[in-house]
Amino acid sequence: MDDSRTEVVISLVNSMFNVSKFTKETYSLEFKIEDHDFKSKFEDLARRLQDLDYLGKLERMGNENYIIIQKFPPRKKRKWLSSPWIPRILFAVVVIFVMIDGFYRTLGVNAIPNIDIGKPSEMAVIYTLSLLGILGIHELGHMIAAKIHGLKTTWPYFIPGIPVFGFLPTFGALIIPKGPMINRKILFDVAIAGPIAGLVIAVVVSLYGAYTAPVIESDLALQLHEENNLIEFSFGEPLFMTGSLSLFGKGGPENEVILTPVLWASWIGFFITFLNLMPAWQLDGGHMARTFFGAKWHKYSTYASLVVLAIIGFEFAAIMIYFLSRRGISANPLDDMSPISRNRKLAYLGIVALAVLCIPIPENICMPFSRGFCIF
Repeated sequence: MDDSRTEVVISLVNSMFNVSKFTKETYSLEFKIEDHDFKSKFEDLARRLQDLDYLGKLERMGNENYIIIQKFPPRKKRKWLSSPWIPRILFAVVVIFVMIDGFYRTLGVNAIPNIDIGKPSEMAVIYTLSLLGILGIHELGHMIAAKIHGLKTTWPYFIPGIPVFGFLPTFGALIIPKGPMINRKILFDVAIAGPIAGLVIAVVVSLYGAYTAPVIESDLALQLHEENNLIEFSFGEPLFMTGSLSLFGKGGPENEVILTPVLWASWIGFFITFLNLMPAWQLDGGHMARTFFGAKWHKYSTYASLVVLAIIGFEFAAIMIYFLSRRGISANPLDDMSPISRNRKLAYLGIVALAVLCIPIPENICMPFSRGFCIF
């Protein structure tokens, strides 16, 4: 490997590390280093190498540490994806889909005798702000964490869904990093920031939805069921939502809670958070699991997540993650050797607990948690 900047790279590594051996290969530069405290120095080196269009990676060979440096591989340019208009267009489409979904869901709820939750147009706006607020703050959390660590990202790409017909009006959003993850600390921090930020908004939306949700007596609910005017919501109820309803004394055997658009927005928020926190593939939880368990066990945790999804009745999500994971299961930090701090380990235990609280618990697993109804 040889170009006008090779000598600059060699000089840079030698100035920052205690190099005991240097090998110049055809496509790489290999430096054997004797430094034991290399985490922060390598992070600095990796950023400088990116400015020179080089990629550095820490590897352990036997009992020795090496820095392997190569030129950045050719990047495939996708003009349509790199256009600044694509995120804006997708966001506009998703806003329209969510508005339509909220409008017709409100009409369905208002069709129940003696229930009026508001004008469909107004509720559509509240529903849109609730749902896109959860998803948007989720992505904003990722972007802020990435910016703190000096990692550039794209704007969020919102993914349109299928409104009205009982499906999700959006399948969430994603951002794409414009550079590699330097170490496991950065990978963990960027991954955890999104679900935590989005979950805070989901809880707020759930509380508001529970407070404003209408309740009907069980006898009337049974009659409406027989007349096919009320459809039981069978996708399960997260414990966060159960707690919100209980806080306002709603639900239970004597009455039924109507699943309003706002409650539906919080359900989607909890479900997407639950999916993201699963230790699978390149989901947020998958990135976090990768930092702790390594590539091998992360692969096993991905398959375990698929089994959990199938057990609770979300086979479609399991199948989708399975096929996507075949293209590459885990992210690979440039420094995959530096340890994770104790605080991050404790934070991950908290993430596991939050994932449990976001699980939509099916009726066949725990009857008391199924008490919402969806109206169309």
